[in-house]
Amino acid sequence: MKDILQDIVSHTHNLGFLEVVKITGTEEKTQIDSVAGDRSIILSAETTSVQPDMIGIFGMPQLNKLKIHLDCPEYKEGAKISLVKGQRNGEDIPVGLHFENKGGDFKNDYRFMNQAVIEEKLKVPKFKGVSWDITIVPTVASVQRFNFQASANSEHAIFVAKTDGDKLKFTFGDVNTHAGEFVFADGLTSKITANLSWPVAQVLSILKIADVNNTKMSISNQGALKITLDSGLATYEYILPAQA
Repeated sequence: MKDILQDIVSHTHNLGFLEVVKITGTEEKTQIDSVAGDRSIILSAETTSVQPDMIGIFGMPQLNKLKIHLDCPEYKEGAKISLVKGQRNGEDIPVGLHFENKGGDFKNDYRFMNQAVIEEKLKVPKFKGVSWDITIVPTVASVQRFNFQASANSEHAIFVAKTDGDKLKFTFGDVNTHAGEFVFADGLTSKITANLSWPVAQVLSILKIADVNNTKMSISNQGALKITLDSGLATYEYILPAQA
């Protein structure tokens, strides 16, 4: 269980803008959902293998606290991390996690949100689906160049994605400001026909945690960007609506 918990924290809390997740677990699949506070990013993920300890619907709040427990040296070796269940309407439901070190003299309890609370707190917008006009596999070099340009143009919170021939370019600023531009990918066979922009910090944060061998970025002229990460333990899809 520790591995999947660390994987979830790595792909949510560690990004800096996803602090609550909703788990929907059945005997067929384990679904993970989250949304940024400003609703700029929608996360939908599914674990590679069904997590039998996560059957039910519950929320995981204060992921910073969960991360502290998972990173604690006391729980590094021989620790017991167990799911705690409770009764609600005659049904056993997950209510939290119990952490106990090997010696049994260092313990913590982390509480889940029940279904009613998480469904009220985390209202995930319904993504109706779009056609993806461009799909690329970002390279390490592309992400590094993105990072360089983001640093050089730190006053710009958004970037614009556009195509030029078979090249995908990201631009910062305009003719009235300090500006920058670079080729993020080439070899495209389709085009971006709309003037679409996205938040620099969020997109770059996601790409920085990605294993480029298991990452895809898709752009739709209908105004959406999707980054898909396969960690081996779960597949995470981040949807970002284009900004005006």
